[in-house]
Formats: sequence, C-alpha cells, structure tokens
Amino acid sequence: MTSVLFAALALTEGPCPSLLLRRGSSTPVHSKVKDKMAKMEVKTSLLDDMIGVGDMVLLEPLNEDSFINNLKKRFDHNEVYTYIGSVVISINPYRSLPIYTPEKVEEYRNRNFYELSPHIFALSDEAYRSLRDQDKDQCILITGESGAGKTEASKLVMSYVAAVCGKGAEVNQVKEQLLQSNPVLEAFGNAKTVRNDNSSRFGKYMDIEFDFKGDPLGGVISNYLLEKSRVVKQPRGERNFHIFYQILSGASEEFLCKLKLERDFSRYNYLGLDSARVNGVDDASNFRTVRNAMQIVGFMDHETQSVFEVVAAVLKLGNIEFKPESRANGLDESKIKDKNELKEICELTGIDQSVLERAFSFRTVEAKQEKVSTTLNVAQAYYARDALAKNLYSRLFSWLVTRINESIKAQTKVRKKVMGVLDIYGFEIFEDNSFEQFIINYCNEKLQQIFIELTLKEEQEEYIREGIEWTHIEYFNNAIICDLIENNQTGILAMLDEECLRPGTVTDDTFLEKLNQVCATHQHFESRLSKCSRFLNDTSLPHSCFRIQHYAGKVMYQVEGFVDKNNDLLYRDLSQAMWKANHSLIKALFPEGNPAKINLKRPPTAGSQFKASVATLMKNLQTKNPNYIRCIKPNDKKAAHIFNEALVCHQIRYLGLLENVRVRRAGYAFRQPYEPCLERYKMLCKQTWPHWRGPARAGVEVLFNELGIPEEEFSFGRSKIFIRNPRTLFKLEDLRKQRLEDLATLIEKIYRGWKCRTRFLLMKKCQIVIASWYRRYAQQKKYQRIKSSAITVQSYIRGWKARKLLRELKHLKRCNEAATVIAAYWHGTQARRELKRLKEEARRKHAVAVIWAFWLGLKVRREYRKFFRANAGRKIYEFTLQRLMQKYFLEMKNKMPSLSPIDKNWPARPYLFLDSTHKELKRIFHLWRCKKYRDQFTDQQKLIYEEKLEASELFKDKKALYPASVGQPFQGAYLEISENPKYKKLKDAVDEKIIIAEVVNKINRANGKAASRIFLLTKNNVLLADQKSGTIKSEVPLGDVTKVSMSSQNDGFFAVHLKEGSEAASKGDFLLSSDHLIEMATKLYRTTLSQTKQKLNIEISDEFLVQFKQDKVCVKFIQGSQKNGNIPTCKRKNNRLLEVAVP
Repeated sequence: MTSVLFAALALTEGPCPSLLLRRGSSTPVHSKVKDKMAKMEVKTSLLDDMIGVGDMVLLEPLNEDSFINNLKKRFDHNEVYTYIGSVVISINPYRSLPIYTPEKVEEYRNRNFYELSPHIFALSDEAYRSLRDQDKDQCILITGESGAGKTEASKLVMSYVAAVCGKGAEVNQVKEQLLQSNPVLEAFGNAKTVRNDNSSRFGKYMDIEFDFKGDPLGGVISNYLLEKSRVVKQPRGERNFHIFYQILSGASEEFLCKLKLERDFSRYNYLGLDSARVNGVDDASNFRTVRNAMQIVGFMDHETQSVFEVVAAVLKLGNIEFKPESRANGLDESKIKDKNELKEICELTGIDQSVLERAFSFRTVEAKQEKVSTTLNVAQAYYARDALAKNLYSRLFSWLVTRINESIKAQTKVRKKVMGVLDIYGFEIFEDNSFEQFIINYCNEKLQQIFIELTLKEEQEEYIREGIEWTHIEYFNNAIICDLIENNQTGILAMLDEECLRPGTVTDDTFLEKLNQVCATHQHFESRLSKCSRFLNDTSLPHSCFRIQHYAGKVMYQVEGFVDKNNDLLYRDLSQAMWKANHSLIKALFPEGNPAKINLKRPPTAGSQFKASVATLMKNLQTKNPNYIRCIKPNDKKAAHIFNEALVCHQIRYLGLLENVRVRRAGYAFRQPYEPCLERYKMLCKQTWPHWRGPARAGVEVLFNELGIPEEEFSFGRSKIFIRNPRTLFKLEDLRKQRLEDLATLIEKIYRGWKCRTRFLLMKKCQIVIASWYRRYAQQKKYQRIKSSAITVQSYIRGWKARKLLRELKHLKRCNEAATVIAAYWHGTQARRELKRLKEEARRKHAVAVIWAFWLGLKVRREYRKFFRANAGRKIYEFTLQRLMQKYFLEMKNKMPSLSPIDKNWPARPYLFLDSTHKELKRIFHLWRCKKYRDQFTDQQKLIYEEKLEASELFKDKKALYPASVGQPFQGAYLEISENPKYKKLKDAVDEKIIIAEVVNKINRANGKAASRIFLLTKNNVLLADQKSGTIKSEVPLGDVTKVSMSSQNDGFFAVHLKEGSEAASKGDFLLSSDHLIEMATKLYRTTLSQTKQKLNIEISDEFLVQFKQDKVCVKFIQGSQKNGNIPTCKRKNNRLLEVAVP
C-alpha cells in the first residue's frame, strides 16, 4: 500500500502530501488533487485541456467544414495558432494578446514541439535548436495573403531567437542591429492598403548567421520587387509608402525647412488625401523610431540626411507640371509651368537646373555613333517625370538594403550556420489585377510548389528513418502553372520579354494577341479569344484581359501597362542628369549615367530580373531545412473578434491546408517518441506503473498489448510509436483521464489517515509544552508582583524627598524675584517724574517764542498798512513772484549739470519758497537723462544691468559684502572650460549651456575644513565637480533647490538647501564659500525663477540651520580677529554647531 501511495503522489509532482489541503479547509481533497494535476498537465502535452483540436492531423472527421469550425472555435477562445504536424497556422487576431511576454519565451524555451499548446515560439525554438544542436541550416517560410500578419510573424520569430540566444555586449549589439533593421525597411517598403494598414510592398528574405555556439554573428537581407508604381499613384483608400507621411508629420520645422518641405499633405500630388491619416498609427512617433533605428543599424548622420533629401526630391517631383507649346516645325513641345519646384529639387540634389529642365523636354537616342534628339510632348514629359520618381525611390530602397547589409554582415570568416526568414507578399486577387499582382502570384506559385515538395520529402524521410513502409501519396502538382508562366520558350514571361524586344509597334494588345496564339490550348489559361475558352460569350471577361487558373483560384489580369512596367525604361537623358548631380548618394544611384560608361545594350526587363531572383531564392530554400507558418486573415474589416468563414475557407483552399493534412495523415496521424509516450500513459498498465525498469520501447509494447489495441492501429519505429487513427489516441486519453481520477481518490484516502494521526501526535505534544510553559509563567508572575511592590514603595519615598526640596528652592527664588521687581518699579517712578518736569519746562519756552513772534508780526503790519492800499500788496507780491520764477528758470538753463546719471551736481536753490519745485525739477531731469542713457545700451548690457538691479534688490542694506560687488562686472565663466584641455571630460559630460563656472570651497561637515570644487550652473541643474579630475560629484535639478542662506556680514559663505525626499538631498545640503557670492546667488535666483516660475528664497541671517544627512547643524557667524588676515575661518564646535569667524 505504501508503494502505491508514493507512486500516486509522484504523479502530482508535490513535495509533501500535507500541501494538498490546508488545515481547516472545507474543499475536498479529491478536487484539490485534480486541480493540481490539471495545472501540472498543462506543461506536459499538446493534448491536455485542448480547445478544439490543437493539431489538425488529429481532427476527426476531416473535411472542410470541420476544419473551419475547429479554427473558429480556437479563434473565439483567443487560440490563434494551430498545428498541421510541424506546420503552424496563424490567424491574425487584429489586437494585442498577452501571449508574447518574456515569461512565455521562457516557457517555450528548450521544450519539445508538441509539449505545449501551439505557438509560433514553439516552431521558432524547434528551428533554433535544430540549427544550434544538429548543425542544420534552417529556413522559416511565412506565407499568406496581404493583411494575414506575415510581417508581424517574422518579427516574432526574430525577437524569440534574439531572446533565447547568447548574451554579451557584442552579441547584443548584433541582435539589436538585426531587430532594428525592420523599422527602417518597413518605413520605406510598407504602405497602407485596403486590406492591411502595414502591408509589405516588397519581398524580404533575411539570412541570420550564427556561430557554432548559436550566437548571432550578423545577417544578409535580400529584397524582391518593390512596388514602385505606388510612388506615383495609389488606389483609392490606400496610401503611399509610410516614410513620406512620417517625414511630414514627425520632422521638426527646421528639418522640413532644410528639405524644402511643408507639413501639409495636400501640397503634394503623389500623396493620396482620402487615407492620409490612419487610425491608431502615429506617424510622428514612427519617424522618431525610424531615425533611432537608422542610428542603431549604423547609418552616419550625413547618410541619413542624404536619404531624406532623396525622399524629399521624390515628393517634390510630383508637383512638377507641364504645359504644351507649339514649335515652328509644327511639333508639340512640353514646358514646365512653375519652375520654383524644379529649382528647389535642383538645390536639394545639386543638379544644374537647365540640365534637368532639358531632360524633361528632350530625349536623345543613340545608335551606331549617331545621336538623335527629339522633343517630348506633355504626356511623354509626365511619363518621364513619373519614371524618374519611381526609379529614384526604387534605387534608394535597394541602396538602403545594401547599406544595412554592410552594417549587419558577419565580420568573421569562420563557417557559419544560417537561419533564413522569408516574409514575402501573399497571394493577391483584386478587382483590377496588373503586372505587379501577376509577378506576386507567380512567386506564390513557386512557394506552393516547394512547400508541397519539401513537405512530402520530410514525411518520406521520417518514415525511412523510422523504418516504416512508405506509400505513394497523390496530390495536385502546380508545376504545370509555373511552367505556363516561366517556360523559356512558351511561358508568359518569355512572351512578354519577346514582345518588349521586338522592333516595330509594341502595345499591350499585341502582347495579348501573342498569348492567345501561344497559350490558347493551355488548360490553365483563358482569354476572350482563346480557342479552348468556354467563356466566348461571357462579357465578364473583357477583351483586354486574360485569366489564369492558379492553385489559389482563378485570377483575371488587365494587360494594360504590362509592356511598360516590364520594360521599366528610364530615358538616358534623365540618368545622365542624375549622374551629374553634386549629391553623392544620387550620383551613386545612377552609375549608367556616366558618359564614359555608356552601354547601348538594352537592360534586362523587370520580369526576367524577378524570375532570376525567384530561381535563386528557390535554390537557396532547397538547401535548408524548411519550417512553415501559414498566415490566415479572419476578415476584411481589420477588426477583432470577427471570423468570416467564407473568407477563411477561400484561404484554406488556395493555401492547400486540407491537402497538407491529408498528406500528413496518409500513413499515420500521430507519432511520438517512446519515452514521453510511456511517461504519459504508464499508469494504464500495472506492469509499467509506477516505474518501468526496461527500455522505453519494450514498455510501450507491454502497455499497448495490455490495453488490447489492434496491431493495425499502430506501428513501432526505431525511436517513435506511430498511431494510425486519431480515435485510438483519443481512447488512450479517455482511459488516462479516468485513471487519474482513481489515483486522486487513493491519495485522498491515504491522506486523511495520515492527517488524523499527525493531528493526534501534534495535540499530545502541544499539551505537554503548554503545561510546562504555564508553570513557568505562574512563577514569573509571582516574582514580578513582589518586585513591582518594592519598586513602588521606593518611588514614593524618593518623590516625597524631592518635593520637599523643590518647595524650599521655589520659596528662595520668589524672595529674590520680589526684591528685583520692587527696585524696578522705584527706578521707573523716578524716571517718569524727571521726564514730566523737562516736558513742562520745554512747553513754557515754546509759548514765549510764539507770543513774541505774533507781537512782532502785528507791529510790522501796523507800520506798512498806512503806505499801501488794500490790493496793492497782493499785486506786487504776484509780480515779484513772477519775476523771481523767470529769473530762476533762466539761471537754471545756464547751470544745468552734465547728462551722466552718476553726476550728483545740481544748482543751489535761490529762494526758500521754490524748495519743492527745485526738488521736482531735479527728479525729472535725473529720470530723463537716465532714460537717454539706457537707450544707448545693447541687449547684453541690459542683461548685465538687470542682474545688477536684481542683486541690489536682494542684498542692498542686507549684506555687508554687497557694496564691494557693485563695481565688479558679472562675468559668469571664470573658468575657460571649453578651451582648457584639463576640463575636456567635464565639458563632454555637460551638454547644456553653462551660466556660471567658478571654483568654490565646499565645507566639510566633520571638521569645518574646505575642499576645492568646480561650481557649475546650467539652465536646469547645479553641478559640483572635482577641480583636479573634472569628475562630476553632485548634480542637483533646479527644482530641488528650495533656499539659499547666508550671513549679513562681509564673508563669502552660503548654504544651498535641497528639497527633502529628493534624490539629490540624500547626502544633505551644501555649505560653500566663494569670492563671487553676490553674482552666484543672483544668477541662481534668476535661473530658478526662469525655469520653475517660482522665486528662490534668499535668507540673510547670522545664524541658520543646514541639513547634513540625518542631522541638522547650526552655522553661526561671529566677529573676531583672524590669524590668516582678513580670511573668514570655519570651525566645528560640537555635533550641532559650526562657527564661522568673520574679521
């Protein structure tokens, strides 16, 4: 029984059975055990707690409806990943899911592919471990239509590999460069379409190179067929490439001015306005991300500037418009309407304006040493303009890829392991399908072909490796469709190239006629005039179209534009004009424009170039072990929680997913190594439970024989068990689930007995401990009572004695105070009597003087009254007063002082009655000449006087040091930090403008001694640096400075108080000494007011507190003689006092 119990407990992976149920819990042990087992089982198999079917190989029954229903069920439960064997189906959720966290990365790291629920991380881990441990080159093929999430899937693969591979400064730099190449390529190569807000308009294949340890060394990126026609024209509801909108939204006004751009989208003809803004997309933020990514990847500043100048030139090319002009010979010639745009383009690119203007108006044709120059009409001029814009942007994109490859390529020449990630455009079926869709769908046909071939090859190799008999599987081979497109003699691409090279008149209609002649009998080709067409009377197939039966369905292509887009011609005049540019990047983009390297050979067509690129890609993929991610778009609305079954069904058909399942199930539906199979199902057989001592294969054989599974339902490989029918697997799972419930009941029974015995023994032990502790407690309480009583008696006696002594001392103190009060009152009485006597005597003297003055005035008036009439005195008075005033102003005119504001001379007052007038004139004259003087000041002088005025308001009549500072100019930079090489390290560390730089003495709180420091004040911070090394010791934001304290005496000490709780205040306030205290305090006050909009408190006191770490120390200033002459000294008196002696 004991062995059975511990075998059952081992299944739960618990350290002790007591952990399964907390004491006092009412939850049954049986349910607790099952819950613990359920949690444990999540990490053991794909089959546990499965929503729907995690691997479509196990789907029963297998048909299109059950396939779609299973995907929908999993999608509704946020399970966006499903397996088909080793292939991952990914459904775009159109929202963020919490399944890509660092915890998830660690969960899938170094785990078996089928051990956890389906996830893209499982495939990434399997590919990375195969590359690292088995030395197999890998490739991850991500396919699906536009909007299905291919680009995001490739990012997730790369981010997972970056997270699980090695660490280290060099490795991290390589990983960061590889990851940051994505934002750059997305900005220049992605655009918003009707199906996807971030659609890749180019194909990308990246080879990530690893060393023997599995650490990334670098990478190589290949790009395929950028959709450059989007530069000049976009379908309704779509945008141009992201970079155009990002520059206009995120660049600064200064940067836009350099590029000669304006922020308004409507100013540019190449930008569609109906979808210029995209919900949820921040173009300004993305522009900053792109610039940062370019810097991380390794772009130099001048290279980044050149790239954006080319982008600006492309934008402005669209604004060039032409007008017709008739020549004397009757031919039409095109002229540029507004040459301002052309001028700005030439300034950006460094091209001579006349050269570029001629290239837009004339075309030169060379043949056998002869040159023929013809004029371009308006239509041809617009074609030349658009061709130049497309070529310029396309070549810029190719240059970007090449430049990124130079930065991320592996620097070592040792043998490297390679993991390729293919993110290429999905199958496209639009209302109007042109040359671009034809090329894209051709590439998808080739990928489907290699997918079927490699899948069957992998399946066959596994059967052979395990010794299982292989049976041939019938499947649709799309090689016939690929041959229809790429055959060198009769393929559509060959016919298109032949038509482009043929002399004479070549049009899209002649190309369609050739297709009707050559491909008319092909079963996958249809047109209105083809001989085998069943749609001769079907008006839905226009005359200018043809239809191809692709593996994904029928697609109708408009032949309009096929010839021009395949030719992809750029007039030689434009190439030569670009080569003549003074812009190094543009010149490098057009090497064929060099007159010394003129090549009259016709360049290869776009179709032949792409065909060769696809062939190289297919050859590369066949040398690597493939891993597949099939992306599916659930709806066309780009909305979450919507599953359009018809749309998903269409994608399942053209991706061939059902066919893939049938290939995988043709032999055996499920396979698993012997060890995990035995570990999972060993409890179903008594011979294998709880432990099997022999080989794992023998254990599985015993297990299957015991369960009575028919022999035709399984086969034994060399390392795996193969199960033919999914029903057999589900039967094993049902038996396992029932057995787990039985084991949970057994654990519950044994646990209850163990719990009761343990509780009894614990209660017995507790009773003994409680009794012993109680006896000790009782004795301790008795002793404490006796001790407390003795202490109480002692305290009462001591208190009585203390109170008696206190009464005696208080009586003596009251007697002394009474005598002092009586004496004070007596002295006060005597003083008041003397004051009263003196006041009375003064009043008497004043009265005599007043009476005498009145008497004298009366006598004078009586004497003069007999000589004058009543009004004569007033008139004479007014006349005299007028003459005196006139004389006063004439004298003042001749005696005016100089215009200097510091000249204090002023003519003496001639008459007493003009005293107030004289003072007011002096005040007005002084204000006038001060204004005249101020008007002569420059802005710099005004700033200096404003600082002097601020210092006057702060320190005048408050600080004894202030008068000496009035005549000293405020210099600020007393240290030449920018010119002195000694301070180079300090200059590099400070990236802000330095307002004041001065050597100060920092007072040590322990002994009062001073240490030299460099005091720096910038726009936002106060810094203290070591004078010798230039190392920054402290950096304090201005917002953390609360107050500056100083004495009123003639010294340079001041304290900078910091905000409590701030990071800068951890070491306490600063106590400093400076020879330029008034200037430093004034500039600190003005800078703090400018930045924080709050006045800095300037406290002037001969005694103030300074916070030193946890202690507050009083700084006290006293007058005293100095040993060092007139230099103030600071001494530490005790732990709470610093004394500064000032002469």
